[in-house]
Amino acid sequence: MKYLLIIVFSALLSSGAQASNIDSAYTELKPEENCSPFAGGNGEGEHWSDLVCSGYKGYPVLIYYGDARESLFYGFPPSGHLAPAWESFSGFNSAGPSIEWRIVKEGGREIPFATIHRWSVADADDPEKQIEVLVVEKVAQIGTWEGCSVGYVVATGKEDANEEARRIADARARDFECGTDQPTVIAGSVPMPGLTR
Repeated sequence: MKYLLIIVFSALLSSGAQASNIDSAYTELKPEENCSPFAGGNGEGEHWSDLVCSGYKGYPVLIYYGDARESLFYGFPPSGHLAPAWESFSGFNSAGPSIEWRIVKEGGREIPFATIHRWSVADADDPEKQIEVLVVEKVAQIGTWEGCSVGYVVATGKEDANEEARRIADARARDFECGTDQPTVIAGSVPMPGLTR
């Protein structure tokens, strides 16, 4: 019993120390000010654009826009001509202007490992009504290039949505395997909008 208590106490100390190494930083996403287009089609019958934007300390944010929907990628994308996988909502949507970066401090380095970004999504039953969703994303690092959605928290009607999103980011983002692991979905009184990939 004595050894079990020591193990549990050590685990609590370890998790507390790990949590204390995590902090938040915020950046603004303003496409007209801090983004540059790198592809697009504005001819007859087509309206889409791809933008690269400044993120946190050299980490870019990529916006892929088409048909009044957006797909965002945070960090360093795969090299070559392969675009990151499209991840968005079925309804018309747009990402908000503020990005929260979850950052782990290792020695003298600050590594952003996850983002939390508030989106507005048109309600399928009432397109005039907007549903707010916090999207938690894994930040792609140099060498692994892997970034994707880790979780979704419906913020409309949910007071603790930001705390829930941070818990998902801190617990899952660093070890999340894109294409294999399933994102966490937390909804309250308002259901989760449909997704498209």
